[in-house]
Amino acid sequence: MSATDPGLGDAATPGTGEVTATVIVNAPAPRVFAAFLSWEKQSEWIPFTKVRVVEGDGGEGSLVEAITAIGPAALRDELRVVKVNAPYEVRVVHCGRFLRGPGSMRCTAMSGDRTQVVLHEWFHLPAGPVGKIAWPVLWPGSKLSFTGALKKFGRLVEQGRLP
Repeated sequence: MSATDPGLGDAATPGTGEVTATVIVNAPAPRVFAAFLSWEKQSEWIPFTKVRVVEGDGGEGSLVEAITAIGPAALRDELRVVKVNAPYEVRVVHCGRFLRGPGSMRCTAMSGDRTQVVLHEWFHLPAGPVGKIAWPVLWPGSKLSFTGALKKFGRLVEQGRLP
């Protein structure tokens, strides 16, 4: 499966809402990569979010669902896994109703059994021109949220609490 498959439509093209987060994890890249691909365990490090594989085995072609709920408000994110290059990279396409656009997670091995993790997302902004105007206000919160989640992920991997 590739990000250009016709079933993904415009969701596979990068949107203008770009977010990048990076963390250094004191663990080898294969271990970090395996922990990231443990989709259901992402619920432990992404705040207010329940993650599950709804189609496939979690590898290429799988559909993953992430529901973020705060009080009565809930946002459903659907991700199609389009490429897995273990232990270096996984690519997804957010293909739900509201969250759309490609994303990737890359692991780069460093000296001393450390790994740099880079999470990069290119979301399509809702509401046309209004969304583009709102993005500079929303971006700092998105960046902080992604970075905070990745830092928690790194701590859990280092503590051996994720595979």
